[in-house]
Amino acid sequence: MDNLPVPAPEALAHSQALKQAIADDIVAAGGWISFARFMEQVLYRPALGYYAAGARKFGAAGDFVTAPEISGLFGQALARQVAQVLAASAPEVLEVGAGSGRLAADLLLELERLGCLPARYAILDLSADLRERQQQTIAALAPHLLSRVEWRDCLPARFSGAVVANELLDALPAHVVAWREAGVVERGVGLDPAGEFIWQERPASGALLAAAEELAEQCQLPPGYESEISLAVRAWAAEWGHRLERGALLLIDYGFPRREFYHQQRGRGTLMCHYRHHAHPDPFYRPGLQDVTVHVDFTAVIAAAHGAGLDLLGYTSQGQFLLNCGILDLLAALPNGTPEYIRATGAVNTLLMPHEMGELFKVIAVGRGIDEPLVGFARGDQGWRL
Repeated sequence: MDNLPVPAPEALAHSQALKQAIADDIVAAGGWISFARFMEQVLYRPALGYYAAGARKFGAAGDFVTAPEISGLFGQALARQVAQVLAASAPEVLEVGAGSGRLAADLLLELERLGCLPARYAILDLSADLRERQQQTIAALAPHLLSRVEWRDCLPARFSGAVVANELLDALPAHVVAWREAGVVERGVGLDPAGEFIWQERPASGALLAAAEELAEQCQLPPGYESEISLAVRAWAAEWGHRLERGALLLIDYGFPRREFYHQQRGRGTLMCHYRHHAHPDPFYRPGLQDVTVHVDFTAVIAAAHGAGLDLLGYTSQGQFLLNCGILDLLAALPNGTPEYIRATGAVNTLLMPHEMGELFKVIAVGRGIDEPLVGFARGDQGWRL
């Protein structure tokens, strides 16, 4: 890890405080916690976790760049799909995990241009720091629409309209499991004699064991195979079966259908960390200063949603989805040859090309009461792969 940038002294102190808090939790729990619990703490522990504290996360000055930060054309294209869902359900948008607020601003402006502004644009984000930044972003880019935006602390009991989540599911806590000769084990976190975090294994049990055994049978996983299972993603998707009355969830994230996620050549899983635009596999490095993610098993998403009464409305790559939503038409509308056009062309290539974000990122739509085919999946729908 010597090649990673050295944090400032105050950042190191922040990380040390979180590290000690988690170490105390491990001791209180008897010397071991699940990796899902560890991931929850490093990302969301109040005042200390990566998403709960004030460090800059998005853009060139942060740790990674998301699609809305790359180009406003991403949000403008997505607005075409959101508009269709609103027309078929109710004029309400809920964005879960809104990042810097750039996507919310772009969606609102484009929906206004399309003549289908939502009556309310709700944002669910538990980070006070991110809420403040979102408000600043929307106030700067779409000040006349800020009054339509409200912030929520929890999911609504009932909802009709469009739910948008860009790069949310990959940041929900995941369990790490390994299929050993003697059976399935859960890889959790303990402490070595020096108080450093280490991997420790215990026999898997309960819902995690059942899910692991099902995966082993479906995907013929060999002994020694290691990967992740996110029970939190499954629960989140299923929860909408009880809350969504009419409308659709539009979920954008990186991941695979199950057969690819648990492919035998991916025998060490998908766990990845991001610090100052450097990707590495060590989740114990600088707690609170780096993002910790796992890819999404989209088969698990649709299985949980469908089991809760929702319909699969579409599944495709991000590149195909944006093409279906007219991103090239939006690009062509810019003045040809201008610096704006040149910058946008490079950004669109990043969003669309298979070796960039176009293929790794997927878009899945699940919902209820939407009868017409969704425009974002008009071509290249890969729902059969799930």
